[in-house]
Amino acid sequence: MAALPLSACGFRPVYGPGGPGLELRDRIAVADPVNRLDFELVNRLNERLGHGGAAAYDLEHEIGVTTEGIAITGSNDITRVRLNGTARYALIDRGTGTQRLAGRVAAFTAYSTTGSTLATNAARRDAEDRLMILLADRIADELLAGAARFT
Repeated sequence: MAALPLSACGFRPVYGPGGPGLELRDRIAVADPVNRLDFELVNRLNERLGHGGAAAYDLEHEIGVTTEGIAITGSNDITRVRLNGTARYALIDRGTGTQRLAGRVAAFTAYSTTGSTLATNAARRDAEDRLMILLADRIADELLAGAARFT
C-alpha cells in the first residue's frame, strides 16, 4: 500500500524497471587511473556503474587528499591521523561533448599510528582505500540521483 502514494508523486526506483540506474549501467566510461588511489576509486566506480562497455558518457575525475593529526600526545607525537578527501567529477556526453553533470564530493577516514611502522603503513593504506570507496560511492549516488535529468 505504501508504494501507491510514492508512485503518485513521480517517485521511480533507480534500479526499478525503466529506472535511470539501469539506463546508466555500463554506459559510463571512467577515466583511466593514474596512481594507486585513483585505481581504487575507478575500481569502485566500475563496480557501481559497470565497465562502460557501451559507453555514451565519459566520467572525468580529480582526487585530492590531505592529512591532519587529530590525536597528539603531550610530547607532540601524533597517534591518530585523519585523511580528508575530495573528488571533483564531470560526466561528459560522448556524442555532443556536453557536460551533463558535475560536482564535488567529500569524505574522511582516520587511522592509528600507535603500532609498528609496518602496522601504521598498513593502517594508512587501508584508510586510503576506504576513503576512495566512500568518494566513489558518493559520486555514483549523485550520478544515479541526477540520471533522470539527462537519460
